[in-house]
Amino acid sequence: MFTADIYITGSNSKLLSSELATYIAGRYIKINVTPLSFKENLEFKKILTGTEPTDIQKEFIRYLRLGGFPVIHTANYSYEDAYKIINDIYASATLRDIVQRHRIRNIELLEKVVKYVFENIGNMFSAKKVADYFKNQQRKIDIETVYNYLDALEAAFIIYRVPRYDLRGKEVLRTNEKYFIGDQGLKYAVMGYKDRDISGILENIVFLELKRKGYQVYVGKFDDKEIDFVAEKKDQKIYVQVAYKLSEEATIEKEFGALLGVRDHYPKYVITMEDFWQDNIEGIKHKNLADFLLMDEY
Repeated sequence: MFTADIYITGSNSKLLSSELATYIAGRYIKINVTPLSFKENLEFKKILTGTEPTDIQKEFIRYLRLGGFPVIHTANYSYEDAYKIINDIYASATLRDIVQRHRIRNIELLEKVVKYVFENIGNMFSAKKVADYFKNQQRKIDIETVYNYLDALEAAFIIYRVPRYDLRGKEVLRTNEKYFIGDQGLKYAVMGYKDRDISGILENIVFLELKRKGYQVYVGKFDDKEIDFVAEKKDQKIYVQVAYKLSEEATIEKEFGALLGVRDHYPKYVITMEDFWQDNIEGIKHKNLADFLLMDEY
């Protein structure tokens, strides 16, 4: 008799996580494998975190643009070549884990739903809003089909659904959720790179980092204010606001103000791309995004 661990890996439409118990008898542990985090990316490329800060920031910009699929970090690929590789990964996963498994016939419509989600990273919307959008485009799609497509994309880990949580009512809200994607490189590979998408991409990166660290993540609602992320894990909780820059007083008031009303002892962060803005306001900490991603604990 001997002891062994068996790992089942790869993409198999019959072994999505929600159905493992049906196909595998006995005990098993589910380990969600995600693309590389920023810290893992540095370790993967043998870049020490003690390196000059400017080099870390330079590497972060590349990570922001390319995402964390390990294969694109095995060589010095151009952005164009890297996006071709990511697009092939996306097309393969879509075909095997969604189209074939769910017997989807209208592939063009599925792709349009995907692009709608990718275009609205960090924005709240509902299946009805998606259906109404297509109706305005003279494309008919019922709400049930939208839900089915979103569920299929989520089961294949292409997107993640993030519910809203009312901090005063202590309840999960059922409308206007947010959706994020499994890796920011997917959006750029499918939709092309646009500087104006930066806000949603930064939120996406923070969301994935919180998930990797084992947090259950919600979008927070506190009276009429939105908190980008309320993350919980056992007896831990953190609040996170994400912004590109704090260059204007109105932005500072908006990002910090959303957290000032939450009067508890849990850590609160405002995360941006800036590394020179050092102010903490009433215990709410500001962190540069790259530095936040390299933290072991919050």
